[in-house]
Amino acid sequence: MFTKLQNIKDRYDFLTDQLSKSEVISDNALWKKYVKEHASLTDVVNCFDQYVKVEKEYNDALEMLSLETDKEMLTLLQEDANASKETLATLKEQLKVLLLPKDPNDDKNVIVEIRGGAGGDEAALFANELRRMYYMFADKNRWKVDEIDVNETELGGLKECTFMVIGNGAYSRFKYEGGVHRVQRVPETESQGRIHTSTVTVAILPEAVDVDIEINEKDLKVDTYRSSGAGGQHVNKTESAIRITHIPTGIVVACQTQRSQIQNREQAMLMLKSKLYDLYQTQADKEYAQARKTQVGTGDRSERIRTYNFPQSRITDHRIGFTMHSLENFLNGDIDEMVEALRIADQTAKLQNSKAE
Repeated sequence: MFTKLQNIKDRYDFLTDQLSKSEVISDNALWKKYVKEHASLTDVVNCFDQYVKVEKEYNDALEMLSLETDKEMLTLLQEDANASKETLATLKEQLKVLLLPKDPNDDKNVIVEIRGGAGGDEAALFANELRRMYYMFADKNRWKVDEIDVNETELGGLKECTFMVIGNGAYSRFKYEGGVHRVQRVPETESQGRIHTSTVTVAILPEAVDVDIEINEKDLKVDTYRSSGAGGQHVNKTESAIRITHIPTGIVVACQTQRSQIQNREQAMLMLKSKLYDLYQTQADKEYAQARKTQVGTGDRSERIRTYNFPQSRITDHRIGFTMHSLENFLNGDIDEMVEALRIADQTAKLQNSKAE
């Protein structure tokens, strides 16, 4: 591991030197490439530098212990050595995490699809609450939200909706949300106070703008229709909404939020590319997971991942057995604690798998 870390350190120092050279600065493409790589290595190098510093302090303390005879000084030196040893162990674990292969999609924008599942109107209402929760979460992180497709119910619920969250690292924070979300509460229409259980499905896709996926026009079935969302008279009078079916896979995408048919088609094609990328990536992950499985991040979307229990103000993520008792705040977009717990569990599982290999 430390040979690898030294190689990373050498590469980092090389990039630092290159970024100050006029020939690199004048080459915009090369400069951007070096800046991105340099930034990706910074956390590892800083942690490694700290490890080297503490390791020297530990070795110095051991050397002084072997030479010292004063009892009081021996006690102080032993305390310093013990503290340095504990810090080294912590830094070593941090370095192991930092060396884990990074998800190449982490820095991308993310496409979120929400659909009401079992439970009829109650499921649709909760789907709308999840949409609001994710919008507020995005806002807290200063990310932009672009709606792509919305299909609302007469009671103010959501049959389905698709939106994109635009911002650096959006996918890394949303990627654990994919799956079945279950809600347990007493619906407003329930006269006898019985608790009902409903479900909502959430799909998470990285925006695949830089992925080379070949799409044959002959494999596409394109339908146009009148938009049903906001937009005034223009929406109602022109068939600007687009629905595209990818015949080989059966994947269907739709967009109705843009002003023109051309814009909606572009957005729908981006959605299709992202879904195809996700499909191929999922197939590859399943093959890879035959030998090693992680608890978080690769779960089947059909699995129930989380329960929102309103009577007890409780949110439980079933993948990691993590429970919070702040449902109102959670639904107002304060989901960072849950996201962080999932991230740590994911890293822990990957570390265990890497040790096993």
